[in-house]
Amino acid sequence: MWIKTSRSPSHPDSGLQHPHAHEITPPEVYAQRREWLKGLALGGAGGLAGALGLPAAHAQGVAPVPRAGKLAPLPSVRSTVPGALAADKLTPYEDVTTYNNFYEFGTDKSDPAELAHTLKTRPWTLRIEGEVDKPVTLGLDDLLKLAPMEERIYRLRCVEGWSMVIPWVGYSLSAILKKVQPTSKAKFVEFHSLADAKQMPGVRSPVLLWPYVEGLRMDEAMHPLTLMAFGLYGEVLPNQNGAPLRLVVPWKYGFKSAKSIVKIRLVEREPVSSWTAAAPREYGFYSNVNPKVDHPRWSQASERRLGEGGFFAPRKPTQMFNGYEAQVGQLYAGMDLKKHY
Repeated sequence: MWIKTSRSPSHPDSGLQHPHAHEITPPEVYAQRREWLKGLALGGAGGLAGALGLPAAHAQGVAPVPRAGKLAPLPSVRSTVPGALAADKLTPYEDVTTYNNFYEFGTDKSDPAELAHTLKTRPWTLRIEGEVDKPVTLGLDDLLKLAPMEERIYRLRCVEGWSMVIPWVGYSLSAILKKVQPTSKAKFVEFHSLADAKQMPGVRSPVLLWPYVEGLRMDEAMHPLTLMAFGLYGEVLPNQNGAPLRLVVPWKYGFKSAKSIVKIRLVEREPVSSWTAAAPREYGFYSNVNPKVDHPRWSQASERRLGEGGFFAPRKPTQMFNGYEAQVGQLYAGMDLKKHY
């Protein structure tokens, strides 16, 4: 995991060192991305740049695809958990934005990129309620200013057996949860995605019960790695990737990271996630990446990394907790991970 942040390396949540930018991204790629970010400001009610454009492709010779606009410049310090991404390359923007699971727009991987232009991301509000002392409804501009933005390069592992490496932009979910002051009864966090059939044609299908619901245990939600993302590749989060805000929990299978979130509820009892409700034998509440616990219909021991040679590229061994075991393994000390899958 790579994090670009203003946080001091001595911060108790970090455990981070400060390598140079060229140690993860090719110098010409990094320099080009920084140029795109330079001179932009988050500022007041503006929040995101409104312009649309087709910047030159920046990742590994990828052809340009339509972009949603730029985010504000990020802090200059780049940090890493030592060795976590030493052998990983960024997944090309083209793959990140055209190969998606977002069933609100259809079940094919290409459906979200083709159909999500109907999603209106402004105005947008997020309601936070439940076992909290200060329930609140926040607009998108309020959320963008709530905490400093960070660029975090995380692995994404799908339960289907494919993976990506994505440079997200956002901040720890804990910044939002602390604002509402959870009560002692808050044991879990429940996330509700938008479900609007007028904007999302997939909602007309009964493939899942809508709205899409996901959940985390409170300590998982408060963990510093759990990210509320507003962008990727330094730019506004594309609609097909869960705009305008989505969860990213890098040590869990991707379906745990709810997209286009409109409500967060802090609750006392374990939420029933949408995929758990649909197929409880296949999708448990925790859904931690674990090469030793197979999906009932396929092995989880290996994965196919998108952007690295196509469908027939050599498969990579799946890492426990997607490679973040040193950071999150203690959350599950003493648990039977086959029972609590």
